[in-house]
Amino acid sequence: MVQLTHFPVSRDLRALFGPLFELAEHSPELMGSMAGTFPMQGRRHGIPRFVFEGPKAEHDPIRLALFAGVHGDEPAGCAALVRLLCDLVQDPSRATGYDLVVYPMCNPTGFEDNTRANRAGLDLNREFWRGSTQPEVVILENELRAHRFDGIITLHADDTSEGLYGYAHGRVLNEALLKPALRASEQVLPRNQACVIDGFAANNGVIHRCFTGVLSAPPEQRPQPFDLIFETPALAPHELQVLACVAALETILDEYRGFIAHAQYL
Repeated sequence: MVQLTHFPVSRDLRALFGPLFELAEHSPELMGSMAGTFPMQGRRHGIPRFVFEGPKAEHDPIRLALFAGVHGDEPAGCAALVRLLCDLVQDPSRATGYDLVVYPMCNPTGFEDNTRANRAGLDLNREFWRGSTQPEVVILENELRAHRFDGIITLHADDTSEGLYGYAHGRVLNEALLKPALRASEQVLPRNQACVIDGFAANNGVIHRCFTGVLSAPPEQRPQPFDLIFETPALAPHELQVLACVAALETILDEYRGFIAHAQYL
C-alpha cells in the first residue's frame, strides 16, 4: 500500500503544480507543458499537461489519458495525479509500456473558487461533444481528438456517496478493469454497496450507464478506448481519497498491461 502522506488542500495552482514542472526539468521521462490557455476576467488560465514516457515494452506504447479536476471542488483527484507522477519518476518501471498523458487540473477557475462549475457557472462535465464554446472543453476536446488515446481514466469525488464506486459505461473491458481497481482502493476506503448510486442502478459499486456530456473519447473514434470514471467519497479525509485514487490507478495500469500481453497470443 502507498504510504500515508499529508496533502495540503491548496487553491494555489502554482503551489500544486510548480514542483511537477520543476521535476520535469530534471527527469528525462516527464515533460510538462500547457494543453491550452484562455483569458477570463483579466487573467490567463491554463490547463496543464504532463507526459510520462515509461520504459519500452515488446508492444507499441499504450497511450492513456488521466484527468482530474473537471469539477473544481474535487481536489483529491488532482493531488492523486501529482502523487502518481512523482512516484513514477522515482520508479519508472511501474509505467513500463505506457505513455501517460496527465491533465491534473481541467477546471482551473472552479478550482480557485472551490466550486463544482467553472467561473462561467457551467458544469463542464455536461458540456463535452455537445458543441460547447467553454474554453476548457474546447481545449480538452482538441486534445482527445489529436491523441486518440487507448484508454481514458477520469477521477471524481461525490459528496453524496459514503463509499467508492465507478462508471464502466456498459462495456466488458471497462468493468474488467474497474472491478480490480475498486478491490485495491477498498483497502483504503469502503465501497458503496447501494443498489442505486448517483441516480443509476449499481452493482457492487459498478455503474453501467452515465450522464450525457461527460468527458469521454470523441464519438467518432474507432476503435473506442476503454473509458473509466473512478469516484471517491468527497467527505472522506483528503489523504485517504488520494491514496484510494493512486491504488486504483496503479491497479488499472497493471491489469491493462496484462490484458495487452494476453491479447498478443490470441
